[in-house]
Parts: sequence; structure tokens; C-alpha cells
Amino acid sequence: MTREEFIKKVDSKIKLIRNEKAYTQDKMAQIIGISKKTLIQIEKERGSLGWTAAVAVCSIFKDSEILQMTLGGDAQDIILSLAFDKYEETYTKTMGGKIWWNDIEAKGEYRVQKNVISNHYRILNKDDRRICYSFDIEYINKRVDELYSKDEDK
Repeated sequence: MTREEFIKKVDSKIKLIRNEKAYTQDKMAQIIGISKKTLIQIEKERGSLGWTAAVAVCSIFKDSEILQMTLGGDAQDIILSLAFDKYEETYTKTMGGKIWWNDIEAKGEYRVQKNVISNHYRILNKDDRRICYSFDIEYINKRVDELYSKDEDK
């Protein structure tokens, strides 16, 4: 997924998200920080949120079922993967990929998973804690090899 594809997905769901939350166009525009006129254009597929506003929508409405189904779970993973080529964070606990993830490979206590909607990858440890994520499978494979080798050296 590219930034443009991400933005288009959020653009296409903005009206559904607004309806899901029962907001008027005035209220939704105010929350996002855009004009009502711009929101109307986006809802009519004549305009676009752009990167910053799409990220804002995903952050503000992170609990939206519409967004979760559209993006395949937590939008933050996708946003960080698009913002940075390779992103690692302190090991955040996940649900283990029960819904939007397919296991690609297992090495020792690490699993590589691929999101079925966005097609980005992540590495989980044995406790289902996320080690890193990226759209770059070569980076993910290299990183899981490093982690596995480091554990074998212990």
C-alpha cells in the first residue's frame, strides 16, 4: 500500500465514518480541521483529505469499525509503515493476528505475518508482542534472521 492508496481508502470511507459516529457534516469538518465545503467535496469523491488529514481521521477515529475493516486492523501500524521505511518500537502486545493476519514464516520464537488487506508485514515474538513492521519483506526477513540468530547465541 502506498500513501496515495491509504489516502484514497480513508477518503472513500469518510462519509461512512461520519454516519457511524452520527456527526453532521459541520461537526465532522470541525473535528478533522477542514471546512465543511472540503468535506462535502471529499464525500462526493471530488476532493481528497491528503496525508495529514487522513492520518488525523485514523487517529481520532481509531475505534471506528469502518476504518478497522477497511485497513485491516490498527491504522497506526500502516501509518508508521508508510511514514518510515522500517519502523521498530518497544514490543507492543497484539492479539496475535487472529483476524487480519496470515502467518508467513516462523523462526524460533518469532513469527512473520502479512496483513490480508494492507499487505504490510510484522514480526511477533512468542508473547504476540510486535517487534517491527514494514512493507519491505526483505527487511522483515533480514530482521527475523537477526533476532533468531541473536537468540541462538544465548
